[in-house]
Amino acid sequence: MEDSLLKEFKNNYKTAFLADQYEKAKKELDEAIKIGEDESMKELIEDELKIINSRLSELEKQMNNILEGQKVEEKQSKEIILEIRAGAGGDEASIFARDLSRMYELFSESIGYSFKKINISKNNVDGYKEASFLVKGDEVYDKLRYETGVHRIQRIPVTEKSGRIHTSTASVAVLPIRKKINVEINPRDIKVDFSRSGGSGGQNVNKVETAVRLIHIPTGIEVRCTEERTQQKNRDLAMQILQANLQEKKEIEAQKKSASIRKNQIGTADRSEKIRTYNVMQDRITDHRIKKSWFGYEKIVIEGNINEILEGLKKHIEEEE
Repeated sequence: MEDSLLKEFKNNYKTAFLADQYEKAKKELDEAIKIGEDESMKELIEDELKIINSRLSELEKQMNNILEGQKVEEKQSKEIILEIRAGAGGDEASIFARDLSRMYELFSESIGYSFKKINISKNNVDGYKEASFLVKGDEVYDKLRYETGVHRIQRIPVTEKSGRIHTSTASVAVLPIRKKINVEINPRDIKVDFSRSGGSGGQNVNKVETAVRLIHIPTGIEVRCTEERTQQKNRDLAMQILQANLQEKKEIEAQKKSASIRKNQIGTADRSEKIRTYNVMQDRITDHRIKKSWFGYEKIVIEGNINEILEGLKKHIEEEE
């Protein structure tokens, strides 16, 4: 077994004990091999070598089965946090972030998913500087997981008098809410701020400090929750989102260190990877990872009919695997 894979098993709370047993058995094997170098002991040690090798194989099989089960559990996650942030492009980027948010909302509603606002930060053109949503439904993570990355739009803004094409971006992150989180958060590492929520929700929302902001000091990760009606509910949800972010960060670091992960693998949860371009003038949407295009910007983005793109990605990944 490669050292990188053993390290991955040791870092996973579900396989850590078995990985420890594997290491001990490996030491026993090394010692037995050394003893067997003595010709007089070679025959006596053969049976012990078979027993130890069998134990190592069984432990590795158990750990692989646990990881495979965990991957299936993640794919079937029924809750995700969808984060969308405006990138390069000023006001146009924020409008694009708003359009993407609406696209995912309409798509979710069309297949019966629950789509709930967590926090939306708007600018003066009613665009979204950043927005986060809680999406619930069967296999929702499996459905949307490959949307993570940088989305780019090319179009002529209404405010552009000379008719120049403007390029802007927005980043999307899809974080599964897991039943068990393999990260520990020290309460001392969290800064908590409370403020008044804006928007709809009745008089209580604007008079009481129900909005919550969490800052994880070691990583700088910041989470805001404003849409729940009580401070405690916003705080609980913010903690779930923070855990999901830290879990994602940990998994990405593990993937980068692991030699078994293909460098060009789709779905490595890299938020900085440019994955898709929406060319409004040519009415074309292109996914760069699978080099495939679809036509009908209005139907796909404005009306939320993205299922064909999602199915195209899924089919490509299944064929690769």
